[in-house]
Amino acid sequence: MYQHAKLRAFENQLKALFNEVDHQLEDRWGNLYSVHPNRPRRGETADPEMDGLFEVAADFTPGIGSEMGRGYIISLRVATLDRLAPEQYEMFMKETAEIVKSLLPRYFPERSLQVVRDGNRFKIIGDFSLGFA
Repeated sequence: MYQHAKLRAFENQLKALFNEVDHQLEDRWGNLYSVHPNRPRRGETADPEMDGLFEVAADFTPGIGSEMGRGYIISLRVATLDRLAPEQYEMFMKETAEIVKSLLPRYFPERSLQVVRDGNRFKIIGDFSLGFA
């Protein structure tokens, strides 16, 4: 499947940003809960998204039915069997959104991107233009 070269570069940069978010969350909260028994411990894989307590990623949505339109949903999973209170998960989501917001200018200085609340999720919206190949 063909993928626009600039889209591939954008998503690679976005992946690097989310790897940094994962590291910050793991550093701060990685010992708060036990990691799911079927999940590798932090640092055991080459991809921070695939190990440790947190799985943080960006999932594109065309924004159908959303007041905010298209963008990248900030997806957060806490990989544990421990009981996680809804308030604790909400706190993790807010902190994740704040970290993403603080890192966007460093990873994408040439773009106007922002983090907004869209229903019960956070989303990155703004300039996703790719120009010409």
